[in-house]
Amino acid sequence: MNNKAIVRLSNIIGIVSIISLVYWVFIFISITVFELKIFRENITETFYLSVVGILALMFGSLIINIMFNLTRIAEKHNQDELNAIKQKSKKVGLIFALSFPVIFGLLLGGDYLTSKKKEKMLIATAKSIIENNKEKSDKLLNYSFTESWIIQTDDILDLYSKTDKHFPSVSVIVSDSIDKSHVLLGFSDYYRDQNDKTGPVKKDFIQETTQEEREYLENVFFKNFDQVWFSARNGQYELFYPYIKNGKRIVLYFSEYQRYGKIGS
Repeated sequence: MNNKAIVRLSNIIGIVSIISLVYWVFIFISITVFELKIFRENITETFYLSVVGILALMFGSLIINIMFNLTRIAEKHNQDELNAIKQKSKKVGLIFALSFPVIFGLLLGGDYLTSKKKEKMLIATAKSIIENNKEKSDKLLNYSFTESWIIQTDDILDLYSKTDKHFPSVSVIVSDSIDKSHVLLGFSDYYRDQNDKTGPVKKDFIQETTQEEREYLENVFFKNFDQVWFSARNGQYELFYPYIKNGKRIVLYFSEYQRYGKIGS
């Protein structure tokens, strides 16, 4: 291989490395800014290593290019060849520019597929829990603000969570009142202080919600609304799953935070 061929090869490697780095940085910025979830965990972790590898490849091709360019005289091209190169460069530049919105669209599509996959999984999990544990689910349905019910609920939810290693966080939301004011209470983990003789206090179990969530829950508890509600934002997946039987109703609240994203979750 002569010097000209080596310089040409090093130029190709350098250009490919630069383009790859630009794409990687664009993808990383898009995922970070818009909180998109599309990659498996190992791909997310190897992103930084791949950037280092690309930089090393660029630096190596640059050194080779400089070394061999110092040993040869640049050859002159006629005007026709220069014009052809310019036209080709314009086409390549246009394709390169148009590729970014295409990539961003694919990232958004991947994030949407991840959310839909998670929604189906959470709904299937909730349905399976209720159908396979009718007796325990009915115990959750028989709400009364007593320490025995709270402890029993904690035990049932703990059993659910240990059934599947991928089981997300789950709690039970009920409607109650404090001083004649309507409140939403959420129950999950309960730790009893042996030195506390007063027992549980309702205000300690108030469920923190957004305005949109409160409107949904009020529709469930007071307007016979029975549809599930799923939301996904910034890697936080939430599912409100109403369970209604014999006029009694509770809402199973599933939540899961995903630091990385993956379609195959």
